[in-house]
Amino acid sequence: MVTIGMNYEVIEGKQELFETMFAKVLKVMGDMDGHHESHLYVDVAKKTSYLIVSEWTSEQAFDGFIASEQFKNVANWGKEQILAARPKHEVYGREDAASAGSCPAGAH
Repeated sequence: MVTIGMNYEVIEGKQELFETMFAKVLKVMGDMDGHHESHLYVDVAKKTSYLIVSEWTSEQAFDGFIASEQFKNVANWGKEQILAARPKHEVYGREDAASAGSCPAGAH
């Protein structure tokens, strides 16, 4: 598993539209091979700053989503309509097969 953080800065007043679009993108992500789950967070101190935390089976699966036509269409629309700055994607953590079962007892 790999956890990806996707940071978005939205134009003031476009927050509701961004959240609505995220719900649509989430449906697309749900159909993508390798997608596990995603959650949207908003910065309480800066309401135009969003973070999407997304879990994938691998970075290759995430890269496949980013390369998809569906994502490109949404990204192009977002650049023109919603986003105040270029999004930043960051890999937060990887869990490889060797370490997948190595949690200490009670650490779940």
